[in-house]
Amino acid sequence: MELAHSLLLNEEALAQITEAKRPVFIFEWLRFLDKVLVAANKVWYCFLSSWTDVKEKQKKLVEQLTGLISSSPGPPTRKLLAKNLAALYSIGDTYTVFQTLDKCNDIIRNKDDTAGYLPTKLAAVACVGAFYEKMGRMLGSAFPETVNNLLKSLKSAESQGRSEILMSLQKVLNGLGGAAASCHRDIYKNARSLLTDRSMAVRCAVAKCLLELQNEAVFMWTAELENIATLCFKALENSNYGVRVAVSKLLGTVMATALMPKQATVMRQNVKRATFDEVLELMATGFLRGGSGFLKSGGEMLKVGGSVNREVRVGVTQAYVVFVTTLGGQWLERSFATFLSHVLDLVSHPRATQTHVEAVYSRRCVSFILRATVGSLLGEKAQIAAAKEICQAIGKQMKAVGGERGQQTADIAASQHVMVCALQELGSLVQSLNATASPLIQEASIGLLETVTSVLLHPTMAARLAAAWCLRCVAVALPFQLTPFLDRCAERLNNLKTSPEAVSGYSFAMAALLGGVHQCPLGIPHAKGKMVVSIAEDLLRTAAQNSRLSLQRTQAGWLLLGALMTLGPSVVRYHLPKMLLLWRNVFPRSLKELEAEKARGDSFTWQVTLEGRAGALCAMRSFVAHCPELLTEDVIRKLMTPIECAMTMIIPSVIKAHGAHLKASAAMVRLRLYDILALLPPKTYEGSFNALLRELVAEFTLTDNSANTTTSLLRSLCHYDDSVLLGSWLQETDHKSIEDQVPNSASGSGALEHDPSSIYLRIPAGEAVPGPLPLGVSVIDASVALFGVVFPHVSYKHRLQMLDHFAECVKQAKGVRQQAVQLNIFTAVLSALKGLAENKSTLGPEEVRKSALTLVMGALDNPNPILRCAAGEALGRMAQVVGEATFIARMAQYSFDKLKSARDVVSRTGHSLALGCLHRYVGGIGSGQHLKTSVSILLALAQDGTSSEVQTWSLHSLALIVDSSGPMYRGYVEPTLSLVLTLLLTVPPSHTEVHQCLGRCLGAIITTVGPELQGNGATISTIRSSCLVGCAITQDHSDSLVQAAAISCLQQLHMFAPRHVNLSSLVPSLCVSIKLFHSVHLCSSHLLLRRAAVACLRQLAQREAAEVCEYAMSLAKNAGDKEKTGLEGLLFGMLDRETDRKLCSDIHDTLGHMLSSLAVEKLSHWLMLCKDVLAASSDMSTATPLSSGKDEESEKKDEMDDDTMFTTLGEEDKSKPFVAPRWATRVFAADCLCRIIHLCDNADQAHFDLAMAQAGCINDLLVLHLSDLIRMAFMAATDHSNQLRMAGLQALEDIIKKFASVPEPEFPGHVILEQYQANVGAALRPAFSQDTPSDIIAKACQVCSTWIGSGVVSDLNDLRRVHNLLVSSLDKVQAGKGSSSQLYRESATTMEKLAVLKAWAEVTTAYCRSQFKEKRLPANLITLVQPELPTLSRLWLAALKDYALLTLPAEFASQLPPDGGAFYTPETIDTARLHYRNSWAPVLHAVALWLNSTGFTCSEPAEAAALSGLQKRSTSVNLNQASGATPSAKSLPEINKDRMHLILGVSIQFLCSPRPEEPIEHVTACLQALHTLLDSPYARVHIAEDQLIGVELLNVLHRLLLTWNPPSVQLLVTGVVQQIVRAAQDYLQEKRNTLNEDDMEKESCPALGEGGDSGGLIPGKSLVFATMELLMFILVRHMPHLSTKMSDSPSHVATKTRLSEESARLVAATVTILSDLPSLCSPAGCMTILPTILFLIARILKDTAIKSVDNQVPPPVSAALQGIKSIVTLSMAKTEETQKQWTALIRSTLACILEYSQPGNLSRVQAKCYQLLLSVFQHSNRALSTPYIHSLAPIVVEKLKAVERNRPASNTELLAVQEGIKVLETLVALGEEQNRVQLLALLVPTLISYLLDENSFASASTASKDLHEFALQNLMHIGPLYPHAFKTVMGAAPELKVRLETAVRASQASKAKAAARQPAPTVHSAPTIKLKTSFF
Repeated sequence: MELAHSLLLNEEALAQITEAKRPVFIFEWLRFLDKVLVAANKVWYCFLSSWTDVKEKQKKLVEQLTGLISSSPGPPTRKLLAKNLAALYSIGDTYTVFQTLDKCNDIIRNKDDTAGYLPTKLAAVACVGAFYEKMGRMLGSAFPETVNNLLKSLKSAESQGRSEILMSLQKVLNGLGGAAASCHRDIYKNARSLLTDRSMAVRCAVAKCLLELQNEAVFMWTAELENIATLCFKALENSNYGVRVAVSKLLGTVMATALMPKQATVMRQNVKRATFDEVLELMATGFLRGGSGFLKSGGEMLKVGGSVNREVRVGVTQAYVVFVTTLGGQWLERSFATFLSHVLDLVSHPRATQTHVEAVYSRRCVSFILRATVGSLLGEKAQIAAAKEICQAIGKQMKAVGGERGQQTADIAASQHVMVCALQELGSLVQSLNATASPLIQEASIGLLETVTSVLLHPTMAARLAAAWCLRCVAVALPFQLTPFLDRCAERLNNLKTSPEAVSGYSFAMAALLGGVHQCPLGIPHAKGKMVVSIAEDLLRTAAQNSRLSLQRTQAGWLLLGALMTLGPSVVRYHLPKMLLLWRNVFPRSLKELEAEKARGDSFTWQVTLEGRAGALCAMRSFVAHCPELLTEDVIRKLMTPIECAMTMIIPSVIKAHGAHLKASAAMVRLRLYDILALLPPKTYEGSFNALLRELVAEFTLTDNSANTTTSLLRSLCHYDDSVLLGSWLQETDHKSIEDQVPNSASGSGALEHDPSSIYLRIPAGEAVPGPLPLGVSVIDASVALFGVVFPHVSYKHRLQMLDHFAECVKQAKGVRQQAVQLNIFTAVLSALKGLAENKSTLGPEEVRKSALTLVMGALDNPNPILRCAAGEALGRMAQVVGEATFIARMAQYSFDKLKSARDVVSRTGHSLALGCLHRYVGGIGSGQHLKTSVSILLALAQDGTSSEVQTWSLHSLALIVDSSGPMYRGYVEPTLSLVLTLLLTVPPSHTEVHQCLGRCLGAIITTVGPELQGNGATISTIRSSCLVGCAITQDHSDSLVQAAAISCLQQLHMFAPRHVNLSSLVPSLCVSIKLFHSVHLCSSHLLLRRAAVACLRQLAQREAAEVCEYAMSLAKNAGDKEKTGLEGLLFGMLDRETDRKLCSDIHDTLGHMLSSLAVEKLSHWLMLCKDVLAASSDMSTATPLSSGKDEESEKKDEMDDDTMFTTLGEEDKSKPFVAPRWATRVFAADCLCRIIHLCDNADQAHFDLAMAQAGCINDLLVLHLSDLIRMAFMAATDHSNQLRMAGLQALEDIIKKFASVPEPEFPGHVILEQYQANVGAALRPAFSQDTPSDIIAKACQVCSTWIGSGVVSDLNDLRRVHNLLVSSLDKVQAGKGSSSQLYRESATTMEKLAVLKAWAEVTTAYCRSQFKEKRLPANLITLVQPELPTLSRLWLAALKDYALLTLPAEFASQLPPDGGAFYTPETIDTARLHYRNSWAPVLHAVALWLNSTGFTCSEPAEAAALSGLQKRSTSVNLNQASGATPSAKSLPEINKDRMHLILGVSIQFLCSPRPEEPIEHVTACLQALHTLLDSPYARVHIAEDQLIGVELLNVLHRLLLTWNPPSVQLLVTGVVQQIVRAAQDYLQEKRNTLNEDDMEKESCPALGEGGDSGGLIPGKSLVFATMELLMFILVRHMPHLSTKMSDSPSHVATKTRLSEESARLVAATVTILSDLPSLCSPAGCMTILPTILFLIARILKDTAIKSVDNQVPPPVSAALQGIKSIVTLSMAKTEETQKQWTALIRSTLACILEYSQPGNLSRVQAKCYQLLLSVFQHSNRALSTPYIHSLAPIVVEKLKAVERNRPASNTELLAVQEGIKVLETLVALGEEQNRVQLLALLVPTLISYLLDENSFASASTASKDLHEFALQNLMHIGPLYPHAFKTVMGAAPELKVRLETAVRASQASKAKAAARQPAPTVHSAPTIKLKTSFF
């Protein structure tokens, strides 16, 4: 391939390669040339070299390219060839262009019609088109001849030629513009007849050509307008989806141009323009009449029979949308009223509603027109205005119906369809506006609610249901309306009980509203459930009283009960017994009764009975579906009684007796029965299988059904991948809701009136309005679905019987009926096989398989492609459930044989799909042995150029095989790939399905090769470049789905080999696919293409966001787009237009990835983007309401110059933003804002440092944008939309948290946020208004507490603004009211109240924290909290008690108060739990602070009774009251005990096992609460009295440490442990003191403390043991080598590392607690634990005493020494028993420490140790100190002697030596006179050894000299003190004497110097002071 990359075609290389590879080589060269020419064109003035290069070789290039024209190039090659030739001439010399043009014309004129010459002709045609498109008027002189030439050959060309010529003509017209006027009519005349061409591709090409023509040809939208319309209608007959899109675009655009012409020429030519009415009338003809001719009068129209052609209607519907979109949003706003009335008239026309199904289809079309225009073209304000118009239209219709009551039923029937369309659009509008729609409800003048409610009394059911649905939409959008609506409907239902319409309408409305509750997070009050049940019961009870109302009341009662079930178990639980009773009573109790009733009753009573039973079954089904938790075995058993009765009650005899009009009711009973059985476990009704299966089979084989009804489930059971075979029947498109009606099936005819119960069910994803199918179809669907559930549980015998019966049924039926029966049977079989696979069961023995196989194989040759597809799928599923290799081999062999022999298209397609499906379901391993044969056969079939259908099916199967074989396919990759390329280069582009399959194959091959694609080997390089060429061809195809396949191939390639995918060309092509840089709606591409492109962008943005944005930006610049926001801004815009969920989710992800990668670098840009989107909150929309501005408009129009008016019209849409961002996009922008803040926080703290930002070290810092951030948060927080308000408050909270401590450099002592106080206050105030929903109030409280606690505001008066908001909320809590008290579920009130209490708790704890942490909180903040504390403390305790009860495990449910707690009701207990879980921790902390501050002296305030307002039950609120007792029943100690138990209980329960997702704040708050609590004396006594509580608490804390790692948690834990130990110490001390007083006179004193006399500690009961266990855990976590297990392990490396600061603090705290433990023990207990404690302390001392840079003593060191001191000075050591052991322990510890202190170690520690020894040696009790002296003095002497060899190098080392000498001097002083000589004999030689001789003195270090001086001074001092002993020692050692004398002489000689060094001894005096302060 590399050889192809040269400017000129490398002809030598071309000659050397095989014939087969030449087309690919040529294509690759053309691709390369294209890039060169584009680059040369762009930058010829920069890179003159490449440009001159092209010019030099132009002649040769032209020769080579024109030579290629006659070499029969394939479609992609000719397209590129033409493009290159045109580009070459446009940048090079043009003098030979006419010669080339003539050559092409000659080729076109050539009469050779053979197939071989066709590609050459087509290439010449393509070149002509490309020349004119590129050079246009330069070739003006030659164009008449060219056009004539093309038109002549058009007449004789075949379909490929016709398409190509028309495309060229389109390009000629495009290039010449108005200059081609002379040929316009000729082109029009020749082209128009082809609009009805056989070939769909030709029709598309004509439509595009005429679309181009109408830009300039005025006659098309004036004189010829009617003819164009007629032509388009004809073109739509028998069209496919592609044609409908193209023709509707032509029709809509021509109509729009006729109404508002684009050119100024019109005015000059003075042409009569069409009026709005004329245009609409023309469109309406197509909609109502279809293609054939025009109609004269209305009467004639009715007379003419025949239905409207559906394809025409769907096409015209799309044309309406194009028409409005072309005219633009502002036009729609101005003309909406007229347009609306026209569109609604369409659906009221008798032609549109000839049959019920047709009426439903017409309604769908009208709804589509309204949704696609109003929903996407108008901004939010304009949508509100549109909603007003729709309201008025509904009102008008209702008046008409009211006035004509009893007149013409035809009018009422027509009005119902208008109502349905208007109400559905109104509902959709309100739902899409969400909370922004509130003005519609609040403005009385609009009367939306009155209007909609009035329709509930409409005589027709469809209109009533539509009104109910509309109400549901309004309630979901504005949840505060839900409860009032329900109440109003209930009231009207009661008042109008006697009107059948009212009973029906209001029950529909209530059911719809109940069904909407699940979409409203705040729900409805629990009592409403009770209300609904009583209304429903009343209706059912009174149904029999009045025969005029029986039917409606029965239906209404059951409908309401079914809707009630959607509220879920929490509501239904209370009504279940009543429901079971009602269900039981509807059906006869026994078979006898059943028989008896058949004989009774007339047709009307039977109808009521059947409806009642259907209703009951429907309510059951709703119960089973929505309350699975309540389905116990007992309940199922009770349900089965009526269900079994329904199964036996098969009704044909009744229908025979009472007439066919009961058929529908009977079918409804069956439908409901099948539905509920499908939801229950089959085991429960296995006894009735036989009868049931008979019924099911009869149902879908149409045994008793004369209509040929087909199921709609086949679509869902076929594989979505097979959509390429079945076309748009399976595909998702933007027009899916109307395209569904084109295939002649009922699947598109869903409507609410088919099944009223769907009004309360959840809507299937992707649908706007529920559309249950007609009853006939639904019953068959339900029977097929149930068959699939039951089949796996049936015996093999019955399976065989059924399969044989199916074959028989197919044989019996003929013609159309046979197709219908077969479709149903196949759907059932597929459903059964799917059920088997899901149950992991097998199909059965040989005869069952055989029967199934016969059935399936027979259908593989069926002419109906849907059946063939189903048969293939069934075959694959059979192979899956049989799972035997021989069976699979047999099936495969059968298809192989068939394919080898068969020549007809049908069997070839069917059997090739069978192979693909076998592989799909059995996988690569299972079907590996057939792989080779399958592949070779399919490759051969794919080359069958005679039938594109065979190619499509075989390639599709091949793709399935490649997909399922995985790596096993690797050997076939090369041949498959070369076939794919060959076909891509030769198959005509009009065979789009073949190209789609080729794209699928290519994608599958890329996946198979996978990561290997990165390699550089020769074969891999070839495969990779082939894949890239394949992608390039498919990408350039005109069909959207082929492009989508290309994009997913490139996406795969980018995943496996990112280096080889060229983003600079891929990204722009993706942007073009999504139509990002165009006037959006006019060229919206296929939904699947947009999805593919966005999914690809999402993947690219994940890896290379910056490059993606850059390339998109460059495309925008080239396109001349002024867009500054780049790709991200356009994606935001796309979010507003797209409704597809998958697409929107991918856009969100793409923007998220871009944000994560780029937001911090391009901060200003992203913030600006968010700001622009959010700014729409303040002005909601650029559009104006409809009512105003009409007069001004018309005046302005008159002033405008006519010329400019028409030139600007087309432009206006492009320059203005399409519509202001909608609320959902704004919410996303607010979320992005929060993400940006977090990203900056993680990136660099400089973003929160104003001083740094002002210094300008880093350019773009977040802190510089603070005012923008606040403004955005403010805009969002004060919006209409509740979701946006939540997002805004969240952003505000984040801003406060992150910026609270950022100082303001210009005003020291102030913070930067202070200047925004007013903004914060203003953003919060609206959230506390009366009508705010609870969730927003809760969030606002959170922000308030964050703001007050952040310490931003230091002035109390300023704080009051926000504080008052909290006070007002607290008043509401006390009064027992929440904003939600009557509107929402009770748990919403719980959420609100708890949020208020939590906010107050946070303010309180923040104040207390600030006392410790020097925060900037005002010192008198407490004055704001103080007045509320009595109330708060009471409420806090009540909330804590609730929380404690709610956390009890399920088995203690009986202990919960029956009527709820202080803040929750028993019905909403589950949702309430969540709210308590969010707020208990701060409350616990606040309660602990309050109890600590009052010292437990406050009893429950006597005014507790005042709490009764809090809820009606004051007893449950008051925490410490037995119900019914008086508040003073308990004494203060009892109350306090309860409080302690409550707090400790809650804490221990939580700390036992905090969930991993629990916020760390909860853990810290809980630990802080415990710490605070244990500060108070009462709590200490409480915990010390019952030692087990302390032990339990310690064990729980130990557990907590195992799971929670953060050092902050560990530090808090050590704090709590210390508190527990201190509490125990105080308690023990108290006991000892009282004992000491008592036992003064007694001799013996009992051993107090743990360990008693024996010294044993019992694990689980011992506080000391529990503490040591926990402390040991912390120590080992930070110093692993302390554990012998760790240090002995081979992997352990003993290194001394410095502990981090946090670890050091932790270890120090641990050591401090350790040293406190001996005081808790008896003397014997002490001896048990001391070895461990002393060992640990000594080791810690050794390991942490590391020299630090700043010579600071590490915290663990000072803690350890302090600990040893406190242990040494323990008074308990005085007991005789332990004296000896004690002394030995302490002695060995100190010895250890001295042992550790090698000179290299920290000398400061050594100095401290000497000081410690000094204090021990000097102890007043000689008995205690003597043993120490005996054991430790020798070690000290050894240490000091060693200094002679290792002199001190620093002052600290010197200090250590001096401290040591001081110890020896003290010993000498303490010694008896007779021992003094021996003692001096130790001291004096040591000192003399420190003296230096003269030589070494000069060169010694300062420290060494100082030691010399120190020793000399001391010797001079000792001599006079002990003269006798001194002389004795000196005499004994003459050499010492000599050294001393020398030193003295030297010293006197340098007296001056010595004087200068006099300060040396003071070095040691400083520590003495230190010693005294730190130790004694």
